[in-house]
Amino acid sequence: SGRHRVPRATAQLLAPVGDPEKVICVGLNYHDHCQEQGAKVPREPLIFSKFPSAITGPFDDIVHPQDTSELDWEVELAAVIGKTGRHIEEAAALEHVLGFTVANDVSARDWQMRRNGRQWLLGKTFDTFCPLGPAIVTREAVADVHNLWIRCSVNGQRMQDSNTRHLIFRVPALVAWVSRFVTLVPGDILLTGTPAGVGVFRKPPVFLKRGDEVRCEIEELGTICNRVV
Repeated sequence: SGRHRVPRATAQLLAPVGDPEKVICVGLNYHDHCQEQGAKVPREPLIFSKFPSAITGPFDDIVHPQDTSELDWEVELAAVIGKTGRHIEEAAALEHVLGFTVANDVSARDWQMRRNGRQWLLGKTFDTFCPLGPAIVTREAVADVHNLWIRCSVNGQRMQDSNTRHLIFRVPALVAWVSRFVTLVPGDILLTGTPAGVGVFRKPPVFLKRGDEVRCEIEELGTICNRVV
């Protein structure tokens, strides 16, 4: 009706899911991202996680930890689970997805790649390392989730520019795979991987610094924009 609208400038959008049971992430899931680092295409999905405390709003700040000097960006398509399931068949997997949103898998590369025994968790899960939003777009409202452009810009300079058709493991395959190990429940978030263009594999590498603005956008899903502080 338009009678209950609030001007966007007067409202603070929170993350569309603020406290999920699980934040499940996928590494090396775009062909071009494998190519830029000289990595072999995985035979099975590479799964890691973030703690839910990493989630922050679509326009909130990313806090640059004092513990890292290698802060990086990763625009990602995120699927939000809407129906409980375990051992889900791939053919029925999308029935368990409520919808999709935009995520930034912020990463401290020194902690991910060299420290903590090269286990990825700590480098991926500092507070504010998972900006999410601006909203959940329901599955039915997306024409083809595997044919959406996906982009990231830093201070207005395009860094990542790809398409979800380049995913190695698509959303149904990921949902089915993860559900072999854990029960998926409504509100769980599945980050599906990032395309080429991250800072660590540039020559020379480029990392985020305080004052930078990171803009992540996916066709049909919207835009999130976060300042590094």
